[in-house]
Amino acid sequence: MSGPALQSVRRLAFVGGGHMAGALIGGLRRRGLPGTRIAVADPDSGALQRVVQRHGVEAAADAASAVEGADAVILAVKPQQMRAVALELAPRLGSSATLVISVAAGIPHAALARWFAPNPAVVRTMPNRPALEGFGATALYAPAGVGVAQRALAESILGAVGVTVWVDREIGMDTVTALSGSGPAYFFLLMEAMEAAAVARGLPRSVAHTLTLETALGAAQMAHRSTESLAALREQVTSKGGTTAAALDVLAAADFGALVERAIAAAELRSAQLAAEFGSE
Repeated sequence: MSGPALQSVRRLAFVGGGHMAGALIGGLRRRGLPGTRIAVADPDSGALQRVVQRHGVEAAADAASAVEGADAVILAVKPQQMRAVALELAPRLGSSATLVISVAAGIPHAALARWFAPNPAVVRTMPNRPALEGFGATALYAPAGVGVAQRALAESILGAVGVTVWVDREIGMDTVTALSGSGPAYFFLLMEAMEAAAVARGLPRSVAHTLTLETALGAAQMAHRSTESLAALREQVTSKGGTTAAALDVLAAADFGALVERAIAAAELRSAQLAAEFGSE
């Protein structure tokens, strides 16, 4: 089992047994957490049985029984369902300071804390879709009242599906949502455009697809392993007067950097709007 925080876990409760819950449970099981210490509740019997059979965990009769005696409760339900679920579970948790972790997008910490009052230990997280493949990038936020041990446990749980980072100010979660939450779609769009451009110039689609994917993977691996800046890496593969420089000149003329900034700003604004809507409930 990885890390002292997970070693001390007696019981984890997942409310919601969908894709993200399944990814987290799978990661935790691979890290050595016994299935007997994980309970899952989901009103969809099909989804519940799939996660139970795949990962060998306990099927709880309902959310209330799942959280009984849990060290941490992971809320993996749709944002629209969160308020009702929280109000149902809050009396069960009371003021026990059971760690509550939300993986629902757009719900501010203030709303979660209000719904789960008087339990003070609530952590808001923002995982992204690559977490389903074990390559996630998850940001976490909690106010100062959440203790070191509970932060470590939250980090260990979300770390089962990838890299974790803490955000000091909750307003940063909107930027996180725009960057890493929505970010995979930006890369898919660029890869889609690159593939289409190569096909338009005569490459078979299968060849263009393979080269696009491997180029993206290789560039990401280079950046991940290097201690140099992204700008330095870009310069290393750009010869003066060469083919790469010709392509980058076109992107620069179209103000590519400003376009990306506007796109992230739009996603950030929408994240803030959604948070405001949930926060008013």
